[in-house]
Amino acid sequence: MTRRIIIAVMALITALLAILAVPLGLLTAAQERRAFTDETTATAIALANVAEERIGDRVRSPALDRSVSSLARHGDRVAVYDAAGRKVAGTPAAPPGNGLKPGSPSSAEHNSAADGRLIVSVPIVPDSGSGAIGTVVLSRSAGPLDHRVAVLWTLIGVVSAVGLLAAAAIAAGLARWASRPLTSLADAARRLGDGALGTRASVGSGPPEIRRLSADFNAMAARLESLVRGHQSMMAEVSHQVRTPLAALRLRLDLLGEDTDEATAAEVAGAQQEIARLSRLVNGLLAMARAENVTAAPVPVAVRDVVQDRVAAWQPAADERGVTLTADRGAPVVARAGEGHLEQILDNLLANALDALDAARTIRVRAVAANGRARVAVADDGRGMSAEQQRAAFRRFASGRAGGTGLGLAIVDRLATANGGSAALSDTPGGGLTVTIELPLEAPRRPSRRPGALSPEKSPRS
Repeated sequence: MTRRIIIAVMALITALLAILAVPLGLLTAAQERRAFTDETTATAIALANVAEERIGDRVRSPALDRSVSSLARHGDRVAVYDAAGRKVAGTPAAPPGNGLKPGSPSSAEHNSAADGRLIVSVPIVPDSGSGAIGTVVLSRSAGPLDHRVAVLWTLIGVVSAVGLLAAAAIAAGLARWASRPLTSLADAARRLGDGALGTRASVGSGPPEIRRLSADFNAMAARLESLVRGHQSMMAEVSHQVRTPLAALRLRLDLLGEDTDEATAAEVAGAQQEIARLSRLVNGLLAMARAENVTAAPVPVAVRDVVQDRVAAWQPAADERGVTLTADRGAPVVARAGEGHLEQILDNLLANALDALDAARTIRVRAVAANGRARVAVADDGRGMSAEQQRAAFRRFASGRAGGTGLGLAIVDRLATANGGSAALSDTPGGGLTVTIELPLEAPRRPSRRPGALSPEKSPRS
């Protein structure tokens, strides 16, 4: 944002300078050239008035000689011609041509430029006005004019550069003033999303609109913190209040079933199974609530190591059911997720897969990095799911088997989403179901060297 503001302001100031400074420079340079031409022409006319006495009266004119000498000292070249085109007076280095054809005098002035010099040709007209009796040709160097024009353009360039630098400084300050609160607000939003519920944005700087936005964000964050804290407190209370009566009820049924007949014992066993199912349902609901209110800060997670660990933990259960459980050893993958969340995701997926498979089936777990994400896939070769079942699998209580709570895949989806990832179902090639979890990859850190650390080639020899 800062760069865009600076570029926009610089482009605007550059356009304004181009619109104003360039025409001003061209206009001023044209005025300088016009003034230089007018001054040179006036000098030639004055010299023609002095030369009229010399040519008209055919007498020597000291004033003409002094004028020519004075012009010569200033670097001008002068030539005075009579009507026949003969040179009457002038400097040793005469101008190129007289500008008038001999024998055809004219009262019109003639200006031209050659070799960086301005040449002015003025006819000599007597007081009687009978016609031109000669011509004065004055050649003056345009060096002073070029110098003044160069100074003019240099001044305009310096002023424009100073203006651009001042505009850049002002734009940078304005951009920082406007973007710093937004950066702080974005950082606060990121930390709030990572689970730091006490995060608040600064409201003491920036434009009024951004300060109001920061204040609204703080109000929202405070409300969110209150809701999450209250929900977490409720979960802890529900966990304690519900589990304790269930444990007591199970204990009483165990005692009741010891001294009863066979028919009553069967009924008691059925009641115990229902209590066990109710306990699983309560545990699943609590896990679901925790998954929907994840506030743990993400940490780097070695995905391959977690996969190997959870596969090893579930291996005895798989062996007991006659299911082959394997994990592909790929390249190391480091993701960002809440501590323990990937373990919980894999536990739910492996438990669901083992419950859904018959003996002699296979579960394969693999982890790879793809498209900037850490991808974990749990594939089995069981009966799989229909397309309709796959669409509803992540909903609460959507179970495809008897006795299931229908919360395992819902918990997986909530945990993956809470960590900035996703969960998806697909058919395994050859039959079965594949659950794919994607999590953000951990950003690579640049290697840093401590001050004074020695490089390998400069390490001391032992």
